Amino acid sequence: MEPVLTSPGIDPAAFKAVLGRFASGVTVITALDRGEPVGFACQSFASLSIEPPLVSFFPARTSTTWPRIRHAGEFCVNILADHQTDICRRLGRPGPDKFAGIDWTASENGSPLLTGALASIDCALHDEVDGGDHTIVIARVTGLNEHSEANPLLFYRAAFGRLAHQ
Repeated sequence: MEPVLTSPGIDPAAFKAVLGRFASGVTVITALDRGEPVGFACQSFASLSIEPPLVSFFPARTSTTWPRIRHAGEFCVNILADHQTDICRRLGRPGPDKFAGIDWTASENGSPLLTGALASIDCALHDEVDGGDHTIVIARVTGLNEHSEANPLLFYRAAFGRLAHQ
């Protein structure tokens, strides 16, 4: 049986509903662009390769922030803790001065490292691939830091969630 390359019968709402049943962590990708902190919330993030160390994430083609981060060339992936919902919401929407009131320090590559993040991953842009209405970004890991033992912020069925205590 040959693979199906197109799926004209797939309803976009059904696609989102079914794929929304896959729980994921939440990250914020940050950089400095001409000295200004920029970033966007991203739940489509994954480890890609151990050797060489690569990660991937998938910004929408309509993103106005990704081109600014691409321009910087180096960036930081901040893995959010379950108490950082407000930061995710603020950095997940368009608008000027999204970093007002958000505490951060510079990571090793100079990118914003969000205070309270579980961990951070410093990266350099490695490659970009067409991903339909998104771009597949492949990044080379240049530094790793663990910051907290708090629980992760989760995203499931279009809503934020938390780990259940066992």
